[in-house]
Amino acid sequence: MKGTTNTRTTLVAITLIAAAGLALAGCAPAQTDDADTLTIVASTDVYGDIAASIAGDRATVTSIITGTAQDPHSYEATARDQLALSRADLIIENGGGFDPFIDTLLAGLDSSAPVLTATEISGLFDEDDHGDADDHGDTDSHGDTDGHEGHDHSDGVNEHVWYSFEAMDALAAEIAHSLEEIDPDGADEYAANYAEFSGEIDGLLERAHEIGAAHAGAAVAVTEAAPLLLFNEIGLVNETPAEFSTAVENGTDVAPAVLLQMRSLIESGEVALLAYNEQTSGVETEQLVSLARDSDVAVVAIAETIPDGLNYVSWMDENLDNIEAALG
Repeated sequence: MKGTTNTRTTLVAITLIAAAGLALAGCAPAQTDDADTLTIVASTDVYGDIAASIAGDRATVTSIITGTAQDPHSYEATARDQLALSRADLIIENGGGFDPFIDTLLAGLDSSAPVLTATEISGLFDEDDHGDADDHGDTDSHGDTDGHEGHDHSDGVNEHVWYSFEAMDALAAEIAHSLEEIDPDGADEYAANYAEFSGEIDGLLERAHEIGAAHAGAAVAVTEAAPLLLFNEIGLVNETPAEFSTAVENGTDVAPAVLLQMRSLIESGEVALLAYNEQTSGVETEQLVSLARDSDVAVVAIAETIPDGLNYVSWMDENLDNIEAALG
């Protein structure tokens, strides 16, 4: 996530928006004009797309953050977002400090809509791990594939759970269950749609394991923790200095010694690829991307929302294509 200054600024803005939009949002209808159509609101298009896959034509889905042009970490919510939430029959958020604007906006509403939190449903973390983002532990227990400490998300929780295929299968199952409770008449359709989506997830897992069989143990570097859950699934080993990825994630300056360590790692040729988040890149990460290319280290761009023209499954399939090509 970005630094605490940006976070405080965003939260203040959201609070003001919540106060300004409360009267309008509080009077909004619970559903759309079509009484048979449910309304789902998701914090990002990742969850909006998965929800649409499960709901089919029985729901209208609104994703607050869409496309790769926006940085979810610095997103400032609007009164329109609060209005959408006030009308929702089902709300989906990431949690883990990734999209706190959802909870802040909901605090200003009298909404009874169920809220599904992906980090909690994922099963990846202990119960104590998916509370306040500032309450994380010292190390991430979900990225250490080789027994090394300090090579993963040092905030304690890697909140980028959409890069875990199992987590998204669990979320899709919970979406189907929630929709069945809200709309029992659509139970068979929701169950069938989930079964189809789950089969596609199985296909992604199979591909990841095939890549892992050919490249298990290959060393990689990242500018931040976003893709690590996927790398772990494949069996790749993250060698990034923890201090580097933590600084980038928090939007703080990287210590010169840590930056030198990262540069040396790339120049040494010890890593097969460098993955960087194209939505949150800065001067230091762009310099490392250039260094990697100059050093013949493959560069893989990753994102936190779905690129235009893709859905969740095709996006992840494309990520696997890029990783496989980078590994050679």
